[in-house]
Amino acid sequence: MKKLFYFLTALIIAACSAEKQPPIDREGLVARNCPTVTSFDSLSSLSVGNGEFAYTVDATGLQTFPNMYKKGVPLGTQAQWGWHSFANPENYRHDETLKACDFGRGKQEPYSAQFNEPGRNKEAADWFRVNPHRLHLGIVGFELGEDITPTQITDINQTLDMWKGVIGSNFKVNGEEFKVETSCHPTIDMIAARITAQAKAGINFRFPYPTGGHADDACNWEANDKHTTTTIYSQNEQSAILKRQLDDTTYYVTICWEGSAKLSEKSKNYFVLKPETETFAFTCAFSSNIPSAEKITAEEAQLAAAEHWMSFWKEGAAVDFSKCTDSRAKELERRVVLSQYLLAIQCAGSTPPQETGLTYNSWYGKFHLEMIWWHQAQFALWNRGEMLDRTLGWYETVAPVAREIARRQGFDGVRWMKMTDPSGTEGPSKVGSYLIWQQPHIIYLAELLYRANPTEEIVAKYNDLIQETAKFMYSFATYDELEGRFILKGAIPAQETLRAAETVNPPFELSYWHFAMETAQKWRERTGEKRNLEWDEMIDKLSPLAYNGDKLYLAAETATDTYIDIRYTSDHPAVLGAVGILPMNKLIREDYMKNTLNWIWNNWNWGKTWGWDYPMTAMNAARMGEPEKAVGALLMEKRTNTYLVNGHNYQDGRLRVYLPGNGGLLTAVAMMCAGWDGCTTINPGFPKDGTWNVVWEGLSPMP
Repeated sequence: MKKLFYFLTALIIAACSAEKQPPIDREGLVARNCPTVTSFDSLSSLSVGNGEFAYTVDATGLQTFPNMYKKGVPLGTQAQWGWHSFANPENYRHDETLKACDFGRGKQEPYSAQFNEPGRNKEAADWFRVNPHRLHLGIVGFELGEDITPTQITDINQTLDMWKGVIGSNFKVNGEEFKVETSCHPTIDMIAARITAQAKAGINFRFPYPTGGHADDACNWEANDKHTTTTIYSQNEQSAILKRQLDDTTYYVTICWEGSAKLSEKSKNYFVLKPETETFAFTCAFSSNIPSAEKITAEEAQLAAAEHWMSFWKEGAAVDFSKCTDSRAKELERRVVLSQYLLAIQCAGSTPPQETGLTYNSWYGKFHLEMIWWHQAQFALWNRGEMLDRTLGWYETVAPVAREIARRQGFDGVRWMKMTDPSGTEGPSKVGSYLIWQQPHIIYLAELLYRANPTEEIVAKYNDLIQETAKFMYSFATYDELEGRFILKGAIPAQETLRAAETVNPPFELSYWHFAMETAQKWRERTGEKRNLEWDEMIDKLSPLAYNGDKLYLAAETATDTYIDIRYTSDHPAVLGAVGILPMNKLIREDYMKNTLNWIWNNWNWGKTWGWDYPMTAMNAARMGEPEKAVGALLMEKRTNTYLVNGHNYQDGRLRVYLPGNGGLLTAVAMMCAGWDGCTTINPGFPKDGTWNVVWEGLSPMP
């Protein structure tokens, strides 16, 4: 019956939206939104990648001037597997990062925290916060000569052809023409470049030591004595394998070329490949293990990339805004198309993505599990569930770590870490360790996968994770016997300006607990199990959202001065996520939520928001029957809602890339087109004034 329900729902929505429309010209849709660059601009770098690996280039099509871009969108070469730790001569242990807290649950709860007081605990927390960190695997650029600067490069015409996954770069150096085609193999962490250059310029391969910085390009060029690059294999003067050694980290770089050329070591950790012909091609692959001797030509890699990307665009969902007459539609379409490309190359790997993807490091390169929903929920809604499924498997590998976190704090089940790395090690934090809204994400995301592909295999793969997560969520909630209700306390909510020790019943978390626990019960039924009666009691007795005398929902039940204190009207307006990200439920009154939306729209401190706050607002507005606000939120002219020429969501000088904003945009647009369960309106998130004739194919509704 469940399979039939989801099939019929998708069929009805597809019929309502596109039955009378001719098929979308998908190649034309992508082509008209391909970015073009005509000058050196540190915020306009372009990338190729495959979800596990990405390579970002400047206007030359390679990484020729990395210093020029380090404060913009840096020229990164990063992989999901590429991590490093500095030495730990003091033998710091993770348990030394723990700080006991009493949140009124009758016990001490140890959290991995940051310390202000000098001493070993602070040193241990500082070490584990920085380590491990993500590596920049190496700069691959033109060797033009030390006297060549960007001012001597003219006639720049560079385009990212997203339909084929290739960056075409044309330019002149002192009047001599260069033509470069750059691509990334879809299943191998390999870049491929085909070059025609009158100057026969060399290609340099430069390898940095990591910085361990909180947010930077991860390139320390002043530490050559701390790492080595050695040639361990060469064959027929057409290829070489370089071994990289950085402390206990080892990886390999395989360089293959076509035509006559010579690879030489210019200096330590610096190699140059010098061609002898004007037409030249090479590939450069990165791997954590010794690679095989199999050679793939640059043309073969480029053809594989083209086949992959054409399938990506043809088989996923599509939204066409070309029939819209609203002046904002063209920009919205550009953001939507570019965001699909960026999330596919940066956020579709075997581990959750960091907020800056595979472009440069933020938070030391670690990823944040509360952000996985924003990065990846859209994959399931855009008919690309396999990309979400690829990542969610990681949860199983770190479940033992999550189980230990819950155990040491006295809870059941598994408590998912916030800031972490592929090992699942919890990054010490004065905020992150106290968040709880990452807990239900695995339940929501697995549910989206099931809705897209309602099979026994999906249920078998994720049910244990869902049940163990629900066990924690039930044990975390506190039963107030005096008032006969369950409350949430002792946590920092999604609106991070609130404090754990004084916050009770944040609205988004209450709504999420209701949705996730009910969904966990459905999964029990799908496996033939009975509903858990204790969980049903909690669902029935969860506290309703608290509101004030003006019938506006509060940032928390304890935040009675929500609409007076700027601390409560800055950061994320998370109350809107209670309906928008999530469906309406019995804890919420629609009229009070609409009042809250209108107040936030007119009064919020929008200068203190983040990129995903705009799509969150749009989703709330769509469910509240305010489509003009939904569109207005997505295109609000604010700094943190800026989308660069390459499609990246700019936040500030620290976060020039912020992929949760891109993912949120795609999720919101999917909902605004395909709606949600029970919605019968066509394109419910767009105004019905005749200016938003949005055409779409293949989208799925939200819960």
